[in-house]
Amino acid sequence: MDPHRASRPLPLRQASEADGGGGPSPAARARARRPALREQRHPNAVTAPPLQRGSMPTRPWTGFWAGLASGLLLAASGLLGRREATAAAPRQPWERAAARRRAAFLAIAGASSVVATVLYAGARPDDTAPALAAVQVALFAILSAWVVTGFVTALMGFWVTLRGDRHGLSVRAVQDHVLAADARTAIVMPICEEHVPTVFAGLRATCESLMATGQAARFDVFVLSDSSTPAQVAAERAAWEDLRAALAEQSGAPVEVYLRHRQRRTHRKAGNVADFCRRWGRDYRYMVVLDADSVMSGDCLVTLAKLMEAHPRAGILQTATQPIGHATLHARAQQFAARLTGRLFTLGLQYWQLGESHYWGHNAILRLEPFMQHCGLAPLPGRGGLSGGILSHDFVEAALMRRAGYQVWLVPDLEGSYEQQPPDLLSELQRDRRWCQGNLMNARLVAEPGLHRVHRAMLAIGAMSYLAAPLWLAFLVSGAALWLSGGLLDGGMAASRIELVGLWLWALCMLFLPRVLGLIAVLLRGEQAAFGGTARLLVSAAFETALALLQAPVRMAAHALFVVVALTGIRLHWTSPPREATALAWGAAAQRLLPLSAVVAAAAAALATTAPHALAAVLPVAVPLLLSVPMAVFTSDARLGATLRARGLLLIPEEAGSPAVLRRAGLHAGRAARLLRAA
Repeated sequence: MDPHRASRPLPLRQASEADGGGGPSPAARARARRPALREQRHPNAVTAPPLQRGSMPTRPWTGFWAGLASGLLLAASGLLGRREATAAAPRQPWERAAARRRAAFLAIAGASSVVATVLYAGARPDDTAPALAAVQVALFAILSAWVVTGFVTALMGFWVTLRGDRHGLSVRAVQDHVLAADARTAIVMPICEEHVPTVFAGLRATCESLMATGQAARFDVFVLSDSSTPAQVAAERAAWEDLRAALAEQSGAPVEVYLRHRQRRTHRKAGNVADFCRRWGRDYRYMVVLDADSVMSGDCLVTLAKLMEAHPRAGILQTATQPIGHATLHARAQQFAARLTGRLFTLGLQYWQLGESHYWGHNAILRLEPFMQHCGLAPLPGRGGLSGGILSHDFVEAALMRRAGYQVWLVPDLEGSYEQQPPDLLSELQRDRRWCQGNLMNARLVAEPGLHRVHRAMLAIGAMSYLAAPLWLAFLVSGAALWLSGGLLDGGMAASRIELVGLWLWALCMLFLPRVLGLIAVLLRGEQAAFGGTARLLVSAAFETALALLQAPVRMAAHALFVVVALTGIRLHWTSPPREATALAWGAAAQRLLPLSAVVAAAAAALATTAPHALAAVLPVAVPLLLSVPMAVFTSDARLGATLRARGLLLIPEEAGSPAVLRRAGLHAGRAARLLRAA
């Protein structure tokens, strides 16, 4: 008998059987008469196992300027200590391969950006505003470097798709591995005011799939709730009881599922996970973190634990999650793009990161002892929107795990890991606002002592993914200002028009070639049938690209606003994204997007009055912003998404041949929805 399971509390319905003898003991009868009082005093007394308290210390941050000074001091001293450590511990083959790949990456991206910037600066006519022209050239240099790095990453992902990666972590190495009996794993799902039927439907499908592997005894599930409204807490408790009862009725040993309602809700999701670690982390070797919309197959979970057993220096293993779930046009376009093009970026990042990869905060497994010892997150000091508890904790935890000497890997060929996309554009922007503020906060840690340079780069890239929006906006505005000043209207413009058009075409190619590479990879691997066939695949790709072009200016304007809000010190109000797809109301869309449309309309009207010849240059940005409200409403309609799916458009392999765990999740969610409607 598993000694850990022997110490766990039995549900109230099983308490009388645990006392032995010919019937319930007086103590058992007394406990049965007092459940309400006991739960009132200790809400988690019968829903969670006994405490095994451990520590998860936090280390104060050095700060950007102090960290930068420390790094310069180390560089000036010759890094003698690091050289001695490197000599004592020679680099592994994957580390040498990563160094070569990163050098090639920087060489290609750097050379392309420098050449493009030099050509752009030389092709410009003489400007009447040289200072403004210099600003625009500098912006072009930054943005061209950003675009090229994305393209090179996708190009590396294309290579891995066709040729594989012998230095990467692969599930093939542990197919015959036997999971040790003491390799215990906690599956934790932090939630806060979520849609209960959807959350527990996905969790039930995950538990059932895990039970089907025969390895359920090595896993426990913890639902970690930060919900506070009484109705929500009651609904979560009822759903937990139903889930345990449903699992107990199935054949085989059920997965133990616990529910913890946190009373002191500090530091959001990261604080919730840390609270679990301090209470029960000592009971487990590994921890799988799920989001409220996560679904994972049992084979995927077991394989993650096997990979951890086979690689004792691995601290975090991240799966390549596939978005799926909602039927709205917006969500289906996003999951199609993620399956076709996003996978190339994921594989490309893994190609040059290898054992210094990053962590997305969910659908991943962590080694608990070093996580508890080294990954405690202290708040960022100071005031304003970029201080306080860390929002985007995942990149920081990966950096701290690597600083402690453990590796962080992405496992690209591990299937069975799924999540939902936001159902509509407004929900996506709501999520992006939190991500924007979190990534800008993380940029304060770029110079933190001891971090690996790859993780410093990832912290900077995370911030740049949102800073790029105001930079693009500034580039467009500076170009319009130069045009109005007359600097782009003189005779020199005709001589340089071809060169400038060529550079713009080059930039567009860098942006859109990853989509072409994704298509080519599918065709070369003969996978087009899973996307509805070659013709439907091409039509779907064209449709998704057109929709992306329409939505890009809206995202750019919204992200630029988010950056301004974050940098001006306005704090973020935390809300969970919607898990159910409901068509947007015109009023809600107008309230959020109409101000942007009004500003653009006013600017376009002013430009048409002062410089009508320049109006054509801003139409590709202005028109989508003017149409943002109807676009958001129409793409939130599930009927449009269902119509396209019925015609085989925007189809992905997970829809063409739905995995069993997704079918079960959909079945349970549908049953729960019918029960709600009947009630």
